[in-house]
Amino acid sequence: MPVNEKNISNKIDHLFRHEYGKLVSVLTKTFGTSNIELAEDIVQEAMLEALNRWTYNGIPTNPVGWIYKVAKNKAVNILNREKYKRQYASDIAHLLQSEWTVAPTLEQIFTDKEIADDQLRMIFTCCNPIISKDSQVALTLKTLCGFSISEIAKAFLTTEENINKRLVRARKSIKDANILFEVPTGRELEQRLSSVLETIYLLFNEGYNATSVDNPIRYELCEESIRLTEIIASNQIIKSSNTYALLALMIFNTSRFKSRIDEFDNILDLEHQDRNQWDKELIKKGLYYLEFATQQNEVSIYHILATISAHHCTALDFKSTDWKSILSLYDMLIKIDNSPIVLLNRAIVFSKTASPKKALQQLEKIKDNSVFSSYFPYYTTKATLHFQNKESKKAKKLLDDALKKFDTRNHKHLINKVLNDFSGNI
Repeated sequence: MPVNEKNISNKIDHLFRHEYGKLVSVLTKTFGTSNIELAEDIVQEAMLEALNRWTYNGIPTNPVGWIYKVAKNKAVNILNREKYKRQYASDIAHLLQSEWTVAPTLEQIFTDKEIADDQLRMIFTCCNPIISKDSQVALTLKTLCGFSISEIAKAFLTTEENINKRLVRARKSIKDANILFEVPTGRELEQRLSSVLETIYLLFNEGYNATSVDNPIRYELCEESIRLTEIIASNQIIKSSNTYALLALMIFNTSRFKSRIDEFDNILDLEHQDRNQWDKELIKKGLYYLEFATQQNEVSIYHILATISAHHCTALDFKSTDWKSILSLYDMLIKIDNSPIVLLNRAIVFSKTASPKKALQQLEKIKDNSVFSSYFPYYTTKATLHFQNKESKKAKKLLDDALKKFDTRNHKHLINKVLNDFSGNI
């Protein structure tokens, strides 16, 4: 008799989120990187079989073990069925095709340590520099995080067709380049790790500053970014200061999630957030990772941004923020990254340590940068500085310009908020 289908579906969904990436990684090692899609198909089929069987027979005592067993059997069946049709480069595939070695090989490749190592290899495979950045992110979400194509398309405000194209391009690049399923070593590891962290940070930022109108924060993207970084950090061979710095940065930002959105899903800036809602345990965790990162005498963008975020997280209130130290950190940051956005953020801090007038003078030097024409915070930041400098006409003009370019509910709310905050100056 069919059991509660909703419970079964929820259980499968939970398993899918937690086990999909692990299984795909192990099976990719088995079939080789040129057969990533085959590995994904096997996991999909195993999950579908679970849905069908469990609906009638109920959930087994060990559902994870059940899924793994089904996936293993499907993999062995495919290897035996295609023994004479297709050759697999992996040594494991050959061992699984022999009745003498199949059992010990399966036992070996499905140990917790092997699964963790395979996930790490998969991260480096998905973030290989021969793949374009947007395809790296799509492939990572698909193979390691178990996102569906429609979910990825929704996260990046694009069509499923576009995501499909990115995935096809990524898999073709991997196949054509015959990329090995491995974690690089030596100097190559350093270079490749940099690319991996960049992709993960891109993924986190898409979640933290989501382009979606309905979901200003995509929590699942942020959670997956942290999970992937923790996999890298937990590896004993990769002792990377940058990894821990990035982890600290993402955790500090995550600690403020609850207070970052109001009851109408509008984003709140630091000044207007309820600090009682900040997650103190996450802040402690972030400080622990940051301390570990700074012990290795290395300074990167992640170190500086994490330290800036730590200053905000540990300030008792907005007024007592250590703006002088934060400005010094921005001065360090612009030596590594003097992008328009970093310069804009530095100007905001400069307005706290000097004056709004002097901050506006800084912005005047970069006002013609094309990036700002489509960057909403530029308009509200500059308008706020004009209001603070008693230049309400200039401020209103900027907000009117912003309204013509950005007309979403959230944008209108933020513009009205600036107008309300300075209503006495108008």
